[in-house]
Amino acid sequence: MKRTHLPLNALRVLDAAARHLSFTRAADELAVTPAAVGQQVRALEETLGVVLFRRTTKGLDLTPEAERGLPALRAGFLQFEESVRAMQEGQTSRMLTIAAPRDFTAKWLTARLVAYGRTEPELRFNLVSADQSVDFTEANLDFAIRFAEDAEGLEGVPLRDGAMVTVAAPNGNTSTPIIWNGSSDTGGANAGGLNVADAGLALDAAAAGFGHARVPALLAEADIASGRLVVVSGPEPVAATYWIVAPAPQWRQKKVKAIVAALTAPSDQASIVSSST
Repeated sequence: MKRTHLPLNALRVLDAAARHLSFTRAADELAVTPAAVGQQVRALEETLGVVLFRRTTKGLDLTPEAERGLPALRAGFLQFEESVRAMQEGQTSRMLTIAAPRDFTAKWLTARLVAYGRTEPELRFNLVSADQSVDFTEANLDFAIRFAEDAEGLEGVPLRDGAMVTVAAPNGNTSTPIIWNGSSDTGGANAGGLNVADAGLALDAAAAGFGHARVPALLAEADIASGRLVVVSGPEPVAATYWIVAPAPQWRQKKVKAIVAALTAPSDQASIVSSST
């Protein structure tokens, strides 16, 4: 019989009925009706072409055919259980592999992983630098963080509502634009300015006094809270924000659920951004 045709549900019923020698008690264990147990057994007997149980005045007896097959069947179920435990080891491992943009990791994520790590001292983090496109299977990721308008077909939650804020150094240059890849701020025609690779570098350039940077409000929280930067304008609502995303199997892991809850908890720094205007 091909593996794809193995009547696994009926074999599970056979195991329960053989242990109890009762369709009624087997039905209680499996949370089905005795009639359903009987139907499964009869269907299995027809598939195998053998009789598995005989009714006696005392109840049910196993046939010799059933007795010969049960040891291997039960050993097989034990192997199934071992297989399931092996596949679930990722849920209980003490490693979290996260993909996130480099500037997001530096400006926001790392500090929160440090705080979360204090509550889970045995937990290890593996950080992968990635912007948008990541292969969860190839990279063995638990989850990723993306700047997007939605979860893009994966399970996910936004870290904040989408908002952009324009910042500059205190008493510094606010007229020169600092442009980064993904920024919609051009500074106007002939405005001069600086081009950098990401919003994190734009924040550092603004703090150095080069000019103003329009960046995701979440990314600027720590620099505004510390006084390194001040809000020039905003926050202004936008469609895109940072999302935590993962395929459904990773999303269901307890360790992922726990850290997602921690990362999406309200932040005092978020209120600082809103009150700085």
